[in-house]
Amino acid sequence: MTVPRLIDSFGRKHEYLRISVTDRCNLRCVYCMPEEGMEFEPSDKILTYDEIADVVRVVAEMGISKIRLTGGEPLVRKELEKLVGMISHIPGIEDIALTTNGIFLGPRAAKLKEAGLTRVNISLDSLRPDRFKMITRGGNVQKVLDSIDTCLKVGLTPIKLNVLLMKGVNDDEIADFISLTKDRDIHVRFIEYMPIGHSDEQWKSLYLPLSTVKEVCTQQEWDYESVDNVKGNGPAQNYRLKGAVGSFGLIHPVSEHFCQSCNRLRLTADGYIKPCLAWTEQFQVRKVIGDDEALRQMFLEAIGTKPEHHEMYKFLQGGQETTHTPTHRRMSQIGG
Repeated sequence: MTVPRLIDSFGRKHEYLRISVTDRCNLRCVYCMPEEGMEFEPSDKILTYDEIADVVRVVAEMGISKIRLTGGEPLVRKELEKLVGMISHIPGIEDIALTTNGIFLGPRAAKLKEAGLTRVNISLDSLRPDRFKMITRGGNVQKVLDSIDTCLKVGLTPIKLNVLLMKGVNDDEIADFISLTKDRDIHVRFIEYMPIGHSDEQWKSLYLPLSTVKEVCTQQEWDYESVDNVKGNGPAQNYRLKGAVGSFGLIHPVSEHFCQSCNRLRLTADGYIKPCLAWTEQFQVRKVIGDDEALRQMFLEAIGTKPEHHEMYKFLQGGQETTHTPTHRRMSQIGG
């Protein structure tokens, strides 16, 4: 039997699945979750490791070769190493990455690598202890910095740091983050604030276009060059300071969307396929896990609904109607 490939109606070939293993998190970052009142899915609604592995096995036959485990915070899920090991033994899977806030990563980095984890992305929006504590509502930045050091020691590289830029909050740290790339295999990616689950006035007041990063390089009189050899699946435009070991990248989903090259699907912790991060469309796979043909057909149905682009730029302009209904789910409920 010829297994169909995951190619959408615009000819985009999908090789990358982002899997959220939990909607829970040990932090409450100001742009991701409210400080209190967040309702989490009960444990019996969350996909088991066996169910996730079953989904990966089927989609690997359809061309998925790259997996990213996300949350919430994926390391609040017990024995995540077990899931990494299960996925790493599935034929066709070539790359398994993890997106984490880094708080719990250090003590588990070696076991995760041994299980088959390829690399990590660490969310880090400030290097300053007080500011980091404010943004995360209680986090300890030193634990994250220690985790970065541990990952470098055990070889979980390249390490990518995801920095969500917010106007008037952390934009004065751009030079500090880029400086991290000078001597170590660290790749900083500055990310525009996306209106996922909300497009209110607070989001608009914090939104910052990434042209600011290049302006800072000019102010610092830094020479930098474009590079295209940074390992990973991401849509970043990557640059390197002359003579630096690492790199920095710009991911601007709002001002310069990269939908035309999108090769990713998402599986939420409660078992929904999301073809596009921005819109409400989703497909519940749990009911068909165990029936490989039905699961294949659901993925094909989902990818058939994927729109050409997400239209988030319209939220900046205000008052413009979108062609689809924006999602009401927060990023932590979808998978970062």
